[in-house]
Amino acid sequence: MSSHSSVPITFDAGAGSRIAAVAGVRPERIVGNSELGNPLGVSAEWIERRVGIRERRFAGPDDSLTGMGATAAAKALSAAGLGPADVDLLVLATCSMPSPMPNGAASVAALLGIPTVAAFDVNAACAGFCYGLGIADGLIRSGTSRCALVVGAERMTDWVDPADVDTATVFADGAGAAVVVSADHTGIHPVVWGGDGDRAGLVAIPDRHGSVTMSGRAVYRWVTTELAQVAGAACARAGLSPDSLKGFVSHQANLRMIERLATSLGATNAAIARDIVETGNTSAASVPLALTRLIDLGQIQSGDPVLLMGFGAGLSYAAQVVTCP
Repeated sequence: MSSHSSVPITFDAGAGSRIAAVAGVRPERIVGNSELGNPLGVSAEWIERRVGIRERRFAGPDDSLTGMGATAAAKALSAAGLGPADVDLLVLATCSMPSPMPNGAASVAALLGIPTVAAFDVNAACAGFCYGLGIADGLIRSGTSRCALVVGAERMTDWVDPADVDTATVFADGAGAAVVVSADHTGIHPVVWGGDGDRAGLVAIPDRHGSVTMSGRAVYRWVTTELAQVAGAACARAGLSPDSLKGFVSHQANLRMIERLATSLGATNAAIARDIVETGNTSAASVPLALTRLIDLGQIQSGDPVLLMGFGAGLSYAAQVVTCP
């Protein structure tokens, strides 16, 4: 769990918003590459060489998606010095709810003890947290909200075929959350977002009772050839050059992909989030979990400019520069 900024929190609509604190939750069960790879006929080394993952966390029977989300949110609120009564908006980014109704955000809010708060889900898959952050920023800037929780929570293992080497070795479970409050300065810069529905089938769950499928090579090509310009555009909207970034937190999909993106962008002075090595691909939870780890390791400091970037099924993408809490 990260520490929070010493800047006083205000609740009046102002020039912008900022992240007051972030926090993450990883399930207790650690699953190494051999446990998954041996039944599939691949080695632990092959998995790590292919995607950069050494181990990941799997949710247990008591680790519900909404429960993990509520725990992460409660930790973030505590780090920000706030309580449930301060929250007037809760956005849950997820693509792995067990059912489309009811929405998960309302359940997370109820677990936190704020059942009447405005609460809704955002499904932009692995880009979901950055989408949620953009939405919260806009609503706070407009004066509609004053304090928002943006939560990314996933139980991806519920939707993975354990016999599919392309997905079973990659996806994992967890949750992360950010507290977003109004500020007299811009702590969350304009989001650059979009999608390509013509290629939606590259990452998909083909039917309601099916498992996630992924064309990994095609997704890799899309990210490494087309998304560096999205990252660059997010820096431009913040009025920053990529080499002035202190941190780069990309969706944790593939270690080689992350490093290639950072190189293409020119983020030469940024600490690069590599949470995938120990956490795996947690879809909408990956960006807040990776950001929390960078803060906890002391690799980025309060006030540092950090580029957040999510991308995945849809195909959807979103990126924004934020000030580290």
